[in-house]
Amino acid sequence: MLITKIKDSKYLHKNMKRLNHTLILTLIAVVFYACGGGEASNDKLAELDALKQERKELDSKIKSLEEELIESGQIKPAEVRKVLVTAFDLNPKAFEHRVEIRGGVASKRDVMLSAETMGKIESIKVKEGQRVKKGQLLIALEADILKNSISEVKTQLELAATIYERQSKLWKQNIGTEVQYLQAKNNKESLEKKLETLNAQLSRARVVAPYSGVVDNIPVKVGEMAQPGLPLLRIVNPEDMYITADVSESYLGRFDEGQSVNIYFPSQDKSITSKISSVGQVIKNENRTFEIEINLPATNFPVRPNQVVVIDMADYQTENALVVPTKIIQTDSKGSYVYELVNEGENIVAKKVYVEPGVSYDLKTEILDGLNKGQVIANDGFRELAQGMAVSIQ
Repeated sequence: MLITKIKDSKYLHKNMKRLNHTLILTLIAVVFYACGGGEASNDKLAELDALKQERKELDSKIKSLEEELIESGQIKPAEVRKVLVTAFDLNPKAFEHRVEIRGGVASKRDVMLSAETMGKIESIKVKEGQRVKKGQLLIALEADILKNSISEVKTQLELAATIYERQSKLWKQNIGTEVQYLQAKNNKESLEKKLETLNAQLSRARVVAPYSGVVDNIPVKVGEMAQPGLPLLRIVNPEDMYITADVSESYLGRFDEGQSVNIYFPSQDKSITSKISSVGQVIKNENRTFEIEINLPATNFPVRPNQVVVIDMADYQTENALVVPTKIIQTDSKGSYVYELVNEGENIVAKKVYVEPGVSYDLKTEILDGLNKGQVIANDGFRELAQGMAVSIQ
């Protein structure tokens, strides 16, 4: 057994000497080629890379050999160089995973108005950018025929009303027949209904503001023909806007109403905080997403409908998570592991602890199983460690 230890130690020292010899050759080669000018610069770089790769392979072999010798008990951790590392105590803390989703500004009062009836545009009463009030006349269509009909019916109604009043007085005095009274009454009421219908038709030739807002676009001109469904004027209320976004169905169930989110406006390089106001309950067939809406609070910079925003929100949160830097999680044939630092005699040595990694975010990973509160975990310098290797904590 002693002979085996001596042989292994000699083999280890032999590898160390080979590594030192390689490093010396590397330095000599670099100096030699540096003096040779720029004629073979590519060859120099290639040879330098090859030597670095050889050194890396030798380091890996030495590390593996040291680990094997320590595990087999042929050498003690103290007989191997101590690796300088940093460490941290493992304690539960809050952890979250966040996602960024592209969205846009929308308005609940952003409509393109059109005419309810066919007619030539007689006049446009407003201009783009003008503020208007609810019920204000925006565009008028020609309606001379309707106006003439209304005037004619009004004249007929005046006569019918007079006849009805007189016939009613006579009927009260038991003069005349009931048929005459009923005819006069029916004629008057019929003309009133007709006048009401004509006024309703006339109102359709007038496009008015459905709510207070700002005239955003007028794509038509005076003299053009208006038809039902043909866009005439766009009106927007900038005080009733919100944020909307389509979210992949893979995030279903991860967002709730009232959840806080961050909204970034790239065009202004501004950010605000708000809350989710509603979460869609239906998956859209065309893109397999569901919609979320977010309240848009008052801002000190201009915001317009269809403006692009980036929404940053948490899709996973926990208050008591064991979190480690993602970089220190390594993998071998048995699974993922980190190095725990434990006291062993007079030394502090590294021990592999196999773990179950969870969600990763911002260069940190939650550990679901394998670690406990209070364990000391190796951080910087972890790549130099092997099972049972002695360390020096900085």
